[in-house]
Amino acid sequence: MKFQQFQAAQLRIARPTVNMKETVSFYEEGLGLNRIGSFDQHEGYDGVMLGLPHHHVHLEITKHEEEETLPEPHPEQLLVFYIPEEQEFERMTKRLIACGGRQVTSANPYWDRGGVTIEDPDGYRVVLMNTEGIAPI
Repeated sequence: MKFQQFQAAQLRIARPTVNMKETVSFYEEGLGLNRIGSFDQHEGYDGVMLGLPHHHVHLEITKHEEEETLPEPHPEQLLVFYIPEEQEFERMTKRLIACGGRQVTSANPYWDRGGVTIEDPDGYRVVLMNTEGIAPI
């Protein structure tokens, strides 16, 4: 069965934080994502949108004024970045750790072969894979 292709202008991945400054720094300075927007006190929320250059995918970090804790993220809740150049992969790994990340063993051993898993300040996991990524089927 062939499905009709889904048409969307953008993809936003949104997630909460209780550590706005540290978490935004982790993704902005550590990963080098570009700040493409932000808002303060919008119906009790602050937020920052971060994106890859020239892509219609971005990560939104939000903080609600009344939220002091978050549920523990599932270890398979991942953001995966494919970095084919080995020196860039090594540089990104060091930068994320310097920006408060903590290297952990992945729940799925696949990610530890050719990659590294790093928890952000809230415990959410980022995987850096030293590969080209997946090819469309």
